[in-house]
Amino acid sequence: MPAILGNILKNTIAFTSKIKRRQHPYIQQKNVLKKLLNKARNTAFGQYYNFDRILNSTDVLREFQKTVPTHDYNKIYREWWYRTLNGEPYVCWPGYTKYFALSSGTSEASSKYIPVTKDMLKSIQKGAIRQILSTAHFNLPAEIYQKGILMIGGSTHLNFNGTYFAGDLSGITTGNIPFWFQHYYKPGRKISGYKDWNQKLKEMTLNAHKWDIGIVCGVPAWIQLLFEMIIEHYKLKSIHDIWPNLKIYVHGGVAIHPYKASLKKLFSKEVIFVDTYMASEGFIAFEEVPNELQAMKMITNNGIFYEFVPFNEKNFDKDGNMVENPEVLTLRDVEENKEYALLLSTCAGAWRYLIGDVIKFTNKRNAEILITGRTKHFLSLCGEHLSVDNMTKAIEMVAQELNIEINEFTVAGIKYQNLFAHHWYVGTNKQVDSSLIREKLDNYLKQLNDDYRVERIAALKEVIVDILPDDIFIQFLEYKKRAGAQSKFPRVIKGALYDEWKQFLIQKGYDIIKE
Repeated sequence: MPAILGNILKNTIAFTSKIKRRQHPYIQQKNVLKKLLNKARNTAFGQYYNFDRILNSTDVLREFQKTVPTHDYNKIYREWWYRTLNGEPYVCWPGYTKYFALSSGTSEASSKYIPVTKDMLKSIQKGAIRQILSTAHFNLPAEIYQKGILMIGGSTHLNFNGTYFAGDLSGITTGNIPFWFQHYYKPGRKISGYKDWNQKLKEMTLNAHKWDIGIVCGVPAWIQLLFEMIIEHYKLKSIHDIWPNLKIYVHGGVAIHPYKASLKKLFSKEVIFVDTYMASEGFIAFEEVPNELQAMKMITNNGIFYEFVPFNEKNFDKDGNMVENPEVLTLRDVEENKEYALLLSTCAGAWRYLIGDVIKFTNKRNAEILITGRTKHFLSLCGEHLSVDNMTKAIEMVAQELNIEINEFTVAGIKYQNLFAHHWYVGTNKQVDSSLIREKLDNYLKQLNDDYRVERIAALKEVIVDILPDDIFIQFLEYKKRAGAQSKFPRVIKGALYDEWKQFLIQKGYDIIKE
């Protein structure tokens, strides 16, 4: 039977894509800010900071930045969001907040409660629709638009305390998907409700033969694990033996490059990798047109106003904490290929809120970005200024040169002989000499980062490398009860979590290098 529905959808998507008229992203952003201020003007936050006066000023943006302070999570929670969590309406956004996304990042000890309002759910749905519309650039066969979409997300069975629901953002959004999308959505409501992550993976494996999947969405480590389970269970050679129409992998949460080689070994057909930037605070960007960099276009007219703090020692301390009154830029003032920490003001009641991610612009005019790391996930013990982006690229280069797969890694900055060192833990199932990894990794980092190269001559005296099996990183997440759709192992590991990691490895019998 011809793909009638698929052809209709494909033609509609292509037509809609062509007729879109776009304002400049900066103009869109100014309009978004005015809409946010106007809607929140009668909230406690809006009254306290006199949003009416800001809106009536001759320069709304300048007055907003002059009047409203920047916030990190602890500050905005302590001063405002705790009231929302206690059930008070009209605190930072109109109405009651029914949902809270639990987000502990990769290293925080306790969960953050991020408000998710009705307006934010609508914003996320609009972002998802725009991403679907962008597939007009992918030259896909019409049949793809009739296939299932497998979304490996958190449990839709949310925690309820009598006032609000709390859980992974993916669980909240999945529980609120539009009725028209439910026909395409897999694994379905029953499996999505499972809280036990291992049970969820097992049930998806057992039901995989019933589905005709064209698109998969999820964090790379868990997608790879599911595919391996399916291939092993059904005695297949590749995932395409069971899902021959699988064409697109939508990923996010962590850089895809270290995982690509091992994922491609599970495919027998070409799969398009599409990057997405959706945080607990909102849908921020997606890869609109397939590109080698996998740069993503920011969504600049959908309920989120962005500001950018230059990520440097003037604005952040050695632990990645933002100073009071940092330098803040708008989309008009940023420069390409410079790193910025991202501030959000949103339709969920975040105001000038430090999300914790660091980005750089690859194309300012089109507002296209790459995520380069986290404000607290970088190493600068002695001025080496090593970003997660540097680390990921160096690991990728080592893996390519040695023809091995390295999916997981983490690195700690330590004191060493009265100076400093970096201790790397590299995950690979290949037999490889740690001294060779050390040499290659060190050399590539010197090529990628001049500050690192200088400090390797001075205060950064040693690079230490331990080789571990790939699955030990996931075992640690399970040990910490953090196994789940949005869980990632931190690329930079610090403090108490690092102490736990070392103790965990010792208990597992690994002879790690003594520091």
